[in-house]
Amino acid sequence: MTNFIPIFPLSIIVFPGENLNLHIFEPRYKQLITECFEQKKPFGIPAVVNKELKELGTLVEVSEIRKVYDDGKMDITTRGIKVFRTLELVRTIPDKLYSGAIVTYPDDLDDGSRLQMQKVVQGIKELHKLLQVSKDFKKPEDELKSFDVAHHIGLNANEEYELLGLFREAQRQEYLKRHLNKVIPLLSEMEGLKEKVKLNGHFRNLQSFDFDL
Repeated sequence: MTNFIPIFPLSIIVFPGENLNLHIFEPRYKQLITECFEQKKPFGIPAVVNKELKELGTLVEVSEIRKVYDDGKMDITTRGIKVFRTLELVRTIPDKLYSGAIVTYPDDLDDGSRLQMQKVVQGIKELHKLLQVSKDFKKPEDELKSFDVAHHIGLNANEEYELLGLFREAQRQEYLKRHLNKVIPLLSEMEGLKEKVKLNGHFRNLQSFDFDL
């Protein structure tokens, strides 16, 4: 299925199911958000990575306009719906300040493993413990899927975009697991190094070594 959507390119990766807060201040996007909210229609956030507009993005809906300022700026909350692929950019739309795109929606296979996801979540907990951070996933652990946790494991923009382009839950789970298996040992080594640095120059209780001569 293909259709036309208004677009709001941003230098972030938005995942389906994600709640995203935005501050809207440009006139073209104030117009876009006002129309989409009043007409209850979604818009697209194409990913911009390294200042390059990518073909994949996420269709989102305006779930709430939280505040409208005197000058028309807005604080809004959006929610990701599904991934789209851009077929053609429509840079100029009559009577509109914003641009649009002709898009299609790739099929997504929900073939993930609950056991695999449990391993991913356990890895995330270990990662957060090493980093001494605390995160709330807003969902029970047994309901979590890959997109729910993807922003919580330190992926860079290119890696998040790669994840967005995987259209099977099993592939996404494997991607997250491999990332965690790579970074956790590195962080563990860093923690060990930090402890060694802390001990440098301090008295320690060391057991002597007896030479049997």
